Amino acid sequence: MSEAVKKSGVAKKPVAAQKTAAGKKAQKNISLALQGGGSHGAFTWGVLDRLLEDEEIVIEAISGTSAGAMNAAVMASGLAKGGHKAAREDLETFWENVSEAARFSPLQRSPMDILFGNWSLENSFAYMWMDMSAKMFSPYDLNPLGDNPLTAILEGVVDFAALNHSPAKLFVTATNVETGQGRVFRNPDITVDVLLASACLPTIYKAIEIDGVPYWDGGYSGNPSLGPLVRECGSDDTVLVQINPVKRPGVPKTSRDISNRLNEVSFNSSLMKELRLISILRNDAPDHACEASKWGAMRMHCIASEAMLEFDQSSKMNAQWSFMTKLRDTGRDAASAFLKKHRRDIGVKPTLDLDLFAPDYG
Repeated sequence: MSEAVKKSGVAKKPVAAQKTAAGKKAQKNISLALQGGGSHGAFTWGVLDRLLEDEEIVIEAISGTSAGAMNAAVMASGLAKGGHKAAREDLETFWENVSEAARFSPLQRSPMDILFGNWSLENSFAYMWMDMSAKMFSPYDLNPLGDNPLTAILEGVVDFAALNHSPAKLFVTATNVETGQGRVFRNPDITVDVLLASACLPTIYKAIEIDGVPYWDGGYSGNPSLGPLVRECGSDDTVLVQINPVKRPGVPKTSRDISNRLNEVSFNSSLMKELRLISILRNDAPDHACEASKWGAMRMHCIASEAMLEFDQSSKMNAQWSFMTKLRDTGRDAASAFLKKHRRDIGVKPTLDLDLFAPDYG
């Protein structure tokens, strides 16, 4: 941490994992930043499930986009209704319902992919038809009523009134279609429409109107937004749950691989800019207390898995329960590995190498 950050008084004293008078370790306050990614959000479910098992971890706030926003809302609602146990149960119920709703969907793996254990849908006739039709027709042509099976699922799992007294602050990002800017919704403002807006891919769904303003997927403007965690939260430790790989070795050469990589790059761009900002301000934060000092004081951590490199863009629409549980278990393992390696670093130092996001600076 820079001397400027230390002098500013914004950065908090390290939270050492010392024994309390009761013989328990001091709790560690963190904020969570949850990326979107369709069915890949089940990886985040696994991460949250593991973190909620840990009595030492206290989740102060969650910023989420798309599937990350849904995970965040389900967990925040569960925490308000019945603590960690209820939050874990509601997360499982949500993903079970998502999988059940897709059980009879035409978007299923091809027999060949099932035989070889591939989770991709790119060889599925229904997926190929959907991909082709999206280039010729809009959702205003194919789905004029705007039907979305997630509406009933979210209404059945999330207690939106309970979000107002949840112990976790909630920040959900959606993109204003007209301005291209992100809007962050907070606990009292979050409704089913807000969550659907945060996950509204414009090639599949009509824009979601909220107070007369049309919104698309929040991933275009903040995947997720880190600003509210910096400005409005007490914790200086933010754990990014990453499901969209930032780095993917090799040059994509097929049209499918190029499309997959473009999707990853575009949905990571806003996050990478904010991580670059933190990297720069950790070294050059001003001496006085201000927003720049707050950004510089943020200790970033990351829970990710190289296993996510195995899955292409089409698998984000694969809601088969065996795939959901595979991703959940991968997320749990990644969270366990993070806690084993970095538990003592929380409250002390960042564990995400922020210099990677500002290679031309310094």
